[in-house]
Amino acid sequence: MLFIKGSVTCDSSNHNPEMSVLELAPKSKQQPRKKSAFREWFDSILFAVVAATIIRWLFFSAFVIPTPSMENSLLVGDYLFVSRMHYGTTTPITPLQVPLTHQTIWGTQIPSYLDWIQLPQFRLPGFTNVKNGDVVVFNLPVEHPDSYQKYSNVLPDLHPHPADLRSNYIKRCVAIAGDKLEIRGGQVFVNGKPMQNPPRLQNEYFVSTTTQVNEENIFHKNGIADYAQFTETFGDSITANDQFGYIVKTTSDIVAKLKTYDFVKRIDPILLDKGLKEPFLFPGAEQLDWNKDNFGPIIIPKEGTTVQLNEINSALYGEVIKNYDGNSDIAFENGRLTQRGKILETYTFKQDYYFMMGDNRHDSADSRYWGFVPKDHIVGKAVFVWMSIDPNPTSFLRKIRWDRIFRIIG
Repeated sequence: MLFIKGSVTCDSSNHNPEMSVLELAPKSKQQPRKKSAFREWFDSILFAVVAATIIRWLFFSAFVIPTPSMENSLLVGDYLFVSRMHYGTTTPITPLQVPLTHQTIWGTQIPSYLDWIQLPQFRLPGFTNVKNGDVVVFNLPVEHPDSYQKYSNVLPDLHPHPADLRSNYIKRCVAIAGDKLEIRGGQVFVNGKPMQNPPRLQNEYFVSTTTQVNEENIFHKNGIADYAQFTETFGDSITANDQFGYIVKTTSDIVAKLKTYDFVKRIDPILLDKGLKEPFLFPGAEQLDWNKDNFGPIIIPKEGTTVQLNEINSALYGEVIKNYDGNSDIAFENGRLTQRGKILETYTFKQDYYFMMGDNRHDSADSRYWGFVPKDHIVGKAVFVWMSIDPNPTSFLRKIRWDRIFRIIG
């Protein structure tokens, strides 16, 4: 207060109000400091990374098809957009992660995350629920720390990861929670009715020919990439009188076209006989003689549904109950599920599950081999192909599959 009082005291005879105002006003306006080129680049990159991370998490993600398990609906080299909005995006479980990565840092085997912090997961509201026939991207459940070694014969490169960072798989949902699923002679039945097959569904066939064919003109021209010459008998459907033949994986439409060629004697589907037990098939119970063409019937777990836990159901639903429904105190003992040493007779599921299959039915490691997909592992719905690059083109000009660009996935 003394300083302020003294600062305004002056000689009245020399007082000039205008001079006082000028002296108190700033002499010049301070110019904002210009950003360096490095700072401008850094701010732009930071904004782009943040924006891309939000879009990738909340709206759409881009994926590429690496294997033929969905042919001919989706081909190796298809680039597609997956909508996270349809089923509702999920909040991150593992927040300590390098942005725009999944499991490793680009081009290396260095993990891109730390699992020191694990958050509870929530799903935001979506447009719809998973439906029968949807093409769905999901996190592979069997990369659970307690499951991955069991399935190494089917999927040899499995590694354990947190639930939100498990490998992204794409398959068609053939049965939703509560459905009764059965496969008879290669045909999927849901709740006792045959499921409508996708237009580009691919099966395995034996093509009997009178002579060896020009593979480039016949198979490549018809879009058949997976074929092999076969001159011996194969099961009961191929007789010893066949001199030439080919095993091909293709669609029913292409089969109809091949039948019009004069050198084709006949075409038979290759299917495993009912009762022929296939190794490494889910759930691996000795009492079941299932194979990929004759599977089930089974009931898909549904939230709130109670199931009786006999030996077969314990094998079917044991991993669901123990690993994905969050019951760490449950264990397998002598073919039964126990909780704190007591045998479980019944169980009520805590979330919905789904059964996924590839459209290339004889070349797909899917739910027939590793079981159900939990709802909290669902990533999104495949919407459309925005680019398609042939990994093995017959010429450079055919590297891009122009007819597949902006193809709607159905």
